[in-house]
Amino acid sequence: MKVSDFDFHLPEERIALRPVKPRDAARMLVIGDDGLIDSSVADLPGLLCAGDVMVFNDTRVIPARLHGIRPADTTRGEVRIELLLHKRVDGESWQAFARPGKRLRIGDTVLIGDLAASIMMKGDGGELLVRFDRSGRDLDLAIMERGEMPLPPYIAGKRATDEGDLSDYQTMFAARDGAVAAPTASLHFTEGLMTRLGEAGIGHVTLTLHVGAGTFLPVKAEDTSDHKMHAEWGEISAATAKLLNETRRKGGRIVAVGTTSLRLLESAADEQGTIHPFADETDIFITPGYRFRAVDVLMTNFHLPKSTLFMLVSAFAGLDTMQAAYAHAIDTGYRFYSYGDACLLFPERAE
Repeated sequence: MKVSDFDFHLPEERIALRPVKPRDAARMLVIGDDGLIDSSVADLPGLLCAGDVMVFNDTRVIPARLHGIRPADTTRGEVRIELLLHKRVDGESWQAFARPGKRLRIGDTVLIGDLAASIMMKGDGGELLVRFDRSGRDLDLAIMERGEMPLPPYIAGKRATDEGDLSDYQTMFAARDGAVAAPTASLHFTEGLMTRLGEAGIGHVTLTLHVGAGTFLPVKAEDTSDHKMHAEWGEISAATAKLLNETRRKGGRIVAVGTTSLRLLESAADEQGTIHPFADETDIFITPGYRFRAVDVLMTNFHLPKSTLFMLVSAFAGLDTMQAAYAHAIDTGYRFYSYGDACLLFPERAE
C-alpha cells in the first residue's frame, strides 16, 4: 500500500503537551460495530466484559537522552552532541541516534560529564553503535544520573522536559528498565481504575517490550512493502502465555493495552492463535491485510500521520473506519499522541 494512504492533517493545537489529571479522566473514542462513541477511560469497566483479560507492557522508560560534547581536535572544534539511546546491544554498548550526527566520525568520543561514549559504527540511516567506558550496573547508574527523559520530538520540540515528566511519562506498571519511549496507552491507568476493573471481573497480566526510539522515525518509503521496522526486545512468560490461552478457551477476550503489547502478542502467536512463551527480538510490521491471531480488542492512543502505528490500527479496525474516527476526533477536540486521549478499537468484521 502507498504510505500516502495513511496521511491526514492534524492541527498543532490537537497535540497534547501535558497529560490530563487524574490519568483516567482522559477521553476515549470507542470504535466498533456501533460506530463511533465518545466515552472516557474511566468507563472501561462497563465497556469490557467479565472474563476479559487486559495485557499491559511493564517496560520502564530510562532517561535515554544524553547531552555531551565531542572535544576539539587538531582539525575540528568542540561541538555539542545529543545522543538518544534506543537499543541495548550488550553490557557496555548501545545503538543510538545523534544530533548533529554528521559531526561525528567512527573513533570519536562523546563526553557526557565523566561518562565517555566511543563511536564504533555509523549506519546508513544515521544510526550509531556507541561503546561506553563502563558496563553493566555501573553504566545503568551513570545513564540514570546524567540522562534526560526522552520525550517524543513532537513534545520536546515545543517545551523543555521537567520534573513532572519523570512521573507523567512512566506507567503504573513500569518494572523492567529498558524502554526509551513509554507504552503510552498504559499512562491512562490508576490504582482506582484497576480496582474497578477487577471488581467487574476483568483480569490483567503483563509482558515486556522495550520500546525503541525507532517508533518515532518517519516512514521514508513510498510503499509500505519497502519499510523496515527497527527490532525491539520482548518477553512473554510461560505463565502469562498459559493464562491468555485459557482466557480464550473460556470465551474471554484478550485486550491489548497499547500497540507494543499487541505487536508482541502477535509475534508470539502461532497460526492457530495459540500464544507461546517468547524471549527474543521482534520487528513485526502490521499493515492492512494482516490476519490478527492473538488480540481481540485494542486500546491505544491517537497516532501520527503516515506512521507505522496508524497503519497498525488501520489494519485492526479498517482504514476507512480509522480515517473517519480520526476526523471525528480532530473535529471534536480529542487530544493526540503520547499525552493525549485514547481509543478503544474492536476489529473490523470480515466481509
